[in-house]
This record gives sequence, structure tokens and C-alpha cells, in this order.
Amino acid sequence: MSKIAIVTGSTRPGRNNIGVAQWVLAQAQERGDADYEIVDIADFNLPILDEAYPAGYQNYQNDHTKAWAAKIAEFDGYVFIAGEYNHSVQPALANALSYLNVEFNNKAAGIVGYGSAFGTRAAEHLRGILSELQVAHVQKTGMFSLFADFENFFTFKPTEQQAASLAPMLDQLVPWTHAMKSVREESLAAV
Repeated sequence: MSKIAIVTGSTRPGRNNIGVAQWVLAQAQERGDADYEIVDIADFNLPILDEAYPAGYQNYQNDHTKAWAAKIAEFDGYVFIAGEYNHSVQPALANALSYLNVEFNNKAAGIVGYGSAFGTRAAEHLRGILSELQVAHVQKTGMFSLFADFENFFTFKPTEQQAASLAPMLDQLVPWTHAMKSVREESLAAV
């Protein structure tokens, strides 16, 4: 069974992101088609990128980077919880992704976006970052409105219509995690 990380995108105090991640985890676990786990970037205390070498070298000098790399390497796929911030992806998520490279290569990802415009701009920018990391991102996206899917702009309570946007993304993601495992195996055999 594939292992899929639900990666938070924010470290801010009082963040909405963790509530979305917990809801996604509960929905995903009901499916029984993969082993899902929340990976909270706040747990890794990643400062603004402070590694001397480019991530592709995997010459990590800092313990926080080594811990982050080891955790991310455990998974076959990812669901990124991408709240929109300044018409883009949240800075903490962009920073966390910048720390690594090889650990993400030839794996699959889905995106759950939220914000004033359903997080579409965050998802769009995140797709560019994921492409550079050689992550195969699925077309379907979980999309939630800050106005309709959060009570008082804080407590995540998705409408039935928007809650239904999660399943198609997971329906694509799970088989892609299996397919990308074959790609990783072929890449290793070619070396």
C-alpha cells in the first residue's frame, strides 16, 4: 500500500491549515486505499533556507534539514495543503520545499487549495515548484473557499459541494503513486 503524506503549508500561529489537513486525513483514511499521515512542517522548525549547498547534492549540514529529508523520503506521494497567500503559495511551504530535491523526485502529488479564490492561484504556483522537483502532480484539486468553507474565517467546515472536490483528486493520486514507484525503480536500475 502506498504511503501518502498530507503536508501542511503553514507554520503561523492560529493557522487554518492544520484544520484542513486534519479534515483531509479523516476523509482519506475512510477510503482504505493508502496509508495516509499528516506531516506538519511546523514540527521541523525550518528557518529561511540555510543550507550552503543546493538541495540536489543532498549535502545537508543542518539537523533540521536532515530530519525533514528523512521524513519526506518515507513517502510515495503527497497531498499539499496550499492556502493562498498574496496570490501565491504560503511562504513556509515554498521554503520547506526549497530545502529538498531528490527526496521528492519521481513521486506523485495532489493539492488541496483554499483561499478567497478557492486557492487556485496557490495551486497554480505550487504546480510550477512541484514540476521543478520532478513531482507528478495530478490534475484534479481539492478547492475550498475562505468565505464559504470556514466558519468565521477560522473553523474549517466545508460545504457539501466543495467537500466533494477531494475525492476526484485522491482517485487520481493513489494510482499515480503506484505508477511513479515503477518510474523510481526504473531510474534506480538505470544507474
